[in-house]
Amino acid sequence: MKVTIDGQSIEVEPGTTILQAARMIGGEVVPPAMCYYSKLKGSGGKCRCCLVDVTKGSEADPRPMPKLVASCVTGCQDGMEVASKASPRVEEARKSVTEFLLINHPLDCPVCDQAGECDLQNLSFEHGKSETRFIETKRTFEPEDIGPNIQLHMNRCILCQRCVQVADQLTDKRVHGVMDRGDHANISTCISKAIDNEMSGNMIDVCPVGALTDKTFRFKSRVWFSKPYNAHRDCDKCCGKTTVWMFGNEIQRVTGRKDEYHEVEEFICNTCRFDKKDVNDWTIEGPRTFEKTSVINRNKYALNAPKVEIKTEDHILEGREQDRKKISMIDVPLENTENSKQ
Repeated sequence: MKVTIDGQSIEVEPGTTILQAARMIGGEVVPPAMCYYSKLKGSGGKCRCCLVDVTKGSEADPRPMPKLVASCVTGCQDGMEVASKASPRVEEARKSVTEFLLINHPLDCPVCDQAGECDLQNLSFEHGKSETRFIETKRTFEPEDIGPNIQLHMNRCILCQRCVQVADQLTDKRVHGVMDRGDHANISTCISKAIDNEMSGNMIDVCPVGALTDKTFRFKSRVWFSKPYNAHRDCDKCCGKTTVWMFGNEIQRVTGRKDEYHEVEEFICNTCRFDKKDVNDWTIEGPRTFEKTSVINRNKYALNAPKVEIKTEDHILEGREQDRKKISMIDVPLENTENSKQ
């Protein structure tokens, strides 16, 4: 089947969704997705971030679809034409969806461990507004320990339900899910049970915001201060292929390897994620690459940052240097400086 998205055509197999076809093309035509996850069955159709405008249904029925559709759950038809980035309707809809997602979301970016690799941050940077029209009180929840290594911040949750699907598809006994309905809906465990299965840490990786955080990495560092490396080890519970985030010679955290759409390539076990923090536990393969514009990619391996020269008076620079000496070396008398003699 032939599908055209923003003027770019591609041949796809029957059953391919519009979002999958857009990812095959790549670039700016790819809609954002907060709930869809290609590794999880039944994901998608909840956040409405991936809305697109179908301007031509198919060769058999060329009529356009009257409403915007969610590209992650809408199948392609032969001859279909889709407007994604090129449609003003789509741009306005994505701004509205972003505003809706941020209604109850707190401004936790300065303290949130997800900052720097947060999909909601990226979405709001491109489609968000600098002000809000929401004047009501935001709903609030207390942080909740839902396992020995996972903390839940329900204030940040956007109810994408990825963590629920991970638990359903990777474990036998899921003990958490969506509680209540409507504006009261929230993620919680059944009767405050702890999540302690061996694959529970993958809920942290699939969460697009900072609602589920790693307690072993909590408040330790910002992700852009760490250097991510691909690493592997022999593990009898999972594939053992991970990304280790290092600060100097210290491994601060371990995550699954993610692709360009921030989806885990292969899920890993809790032993690899939480217990193996020694460099000797891993075979380091090499540095991991990220998209050029990512904050994680700044000031890293091969970036040749230009030298910054401050053109100002020499007296100012000398004065600053002397100030540093006074702070660090109190035995240096002030009258010995050149500036004091002038």
